[in-house]
Amino acid sequence: MAKGHMTRAEIMAFFDRCQIAFDNLDAATLAGDYADDCIVDSPAGGAHTGPPAVKKVFQAVFDAFLDMKTRTDSLVIDGNHVAQALTIDGTNIGGFLGVSASGKPFRLVAVFLYEFKDRRIVRRRRIYDFAGMLTQIGVLKTKPV
Repeated sequence: MAKGHMTRAEIMAFFDRCQIAFDNLDAATLAGDYADDCIVDSPAGGAHTGPPAVKKVFQAVFDAFLDMKTRTDSLVIDGNHVAQALTIDGTNIGGFLGVSASGKPFRLVAVFLYEFKDRRIVRRRRIYDFAGMLTQIGVLKTKPV
């Protein structure tokens, strides 16, 4: 393997290790996997760069959803590019986006796209129905169809 390229086994081990950090709501460990010049695009956190910003967004989400659980449904690995399909569950226990805690749960399916360089995440794009999540936790109101 060329310098900086990860094997399939290394990528699988990386995601196994990240699952433990997600299970523990450990923003610092997760942020440590990002390159200094990383770019993250997220419906909840907007575009942000660098491990300190990544940690801040993770921590805000973890503080809002203290019972959050993530489950990887599948990984598609193509060299240093990975697509992760996952399911995320949680309850708005700590308040979110300046809105008080509602105690309402959410469940969403998501796809996260990763690009790795030198064994660090250099780009991550999170794709999920953010408006649907906000509706589930009571931040947005919708009219029945």
